[in-house]
Amino acid sequence: MFDEERPERPDHGPLAGFTVGVTAARRADELGVLLQRRGAAVIHAPALRIVPLSDDSELLAATKQLIDQAPDIVIATTAIGFRGWIEAADGWGLGEDLLACLREVELLARGPKVKGSVRAAGLTEEWSPSSESMAEVLDRLLEEGVEGRRIAIQLHGEPLPGFVESLRAAGAEVVGVPVYRWMPPEDIGPVDRLLDATVSRGLDALTFTSAPAAASLLSRAEERGLLPELLAALHHDVLPACVGPVTALPLQAQGVDTVSPERFRLGPLVQLLCKELPARARALPIAGHRVEIRGHAVLVDGALRPVPPAGMSLLRALSRRPGWVVARAELLRALPGAGRDEHAVETAMARLRTALGAPKLIQTVVKRGYRLALDPAADAKYSDE
Repeated sequence: MFDEERPERPDHGPLAGFTVGVTAARRADELGVLLQRRGAAVIHAPALRIVPLSDDSELLAATKQLIDQAPDIVIATTAIGFRGWIEAADGWGLGEDLLACLREVELLARGPKVKGSVRAAGLTEEWSPSSESMAEVLDRLLEEGVEGRRIAIQLHGEPLPGFVESLRAAGAEVVGVPVYRWMPPEDIGPVDRLLDATVSRGLDALTFTSAPAAASLLSRAEERGLLPELLAALHHDVLPACVGPVTALPLQAQGVDTVSPERFRLGPLVQLLCKELPARARALPIAGHRVEIRGHAVLVDGALRPVPPAGMSLLRALSRRPGWVVARAELLRALPGAGRDEHAVETAMARLRTALGAPKLIQTVVKRGYRLALDPAADAKYSDE
């Protein structure tokens, strides 16, 4: 288990010093807890909300249609969606009729979790792919032949690129069952704050667990005129992490490279961040210490040192040219909202040294500025670059 792995020191987790954004509406608390247990600071802003099943007239209409005219094949795509469908039908007094309908059709379940929900409802699936891949489901259907067959697919808010189109092109009639629908969040404020944190590089990673959430965030950024800035941040500084390749599609359509775990689950997504974020952190040998610069904190010889935002801005500016003198005027420009008074640099630098707990890491060069006290061997290396 990942929890049993130990970081360099027992007093912090592998994500300590990093800030991670969470866009999920569903299971956001679970993802947030997994991240926080590993030391991350979490900013949560649900990019969407889910319409409750029992209030969804579209699902009611689709359910009645299937009961009245049974399809040949039903594809269950998510465990929570399938359970919700059965529960909603029960609430409408249609539960037994729906189960009777599903017992008479060829029922396909995408993966083990969905299969578990199907069996919990007293049903038996005809087949389930070991890969949990909709592509494998599509291949099986096309191989069997679907011309003239009526296929109902439980939609789950995710786009299914090419899936429905391929079935229709092969002669099938496809009926969508909208088990839950995504809507914009009632309060857009948290989303705007998350966008602001992303474009200002206040985040180290941004997580997505559904394609609609990714599309919604991009749409909101475009509405605010922030889309170019958001894409620039995701290209260079903020790691976009998606639970799976389907979730990544809206981002990839904008040219954004994403990372995803091999298993499309929250746990592996967090494990991936535990690997990727520390690997992206800058580590330097300074004044006899190993200094690793993270998002809002620094590891000095493995000890976590939280640093104020102004101090992190100065440290990043110094680390871009380790060992070289950086002028006060340049450091002043790096400070957020510092104005024109170079005394602000001295004040922030004093606080930075205190936070690091090793004042000799940063040297003052009289009348010129400041430099990281890079160790001699490393100094020669970085001077050559």
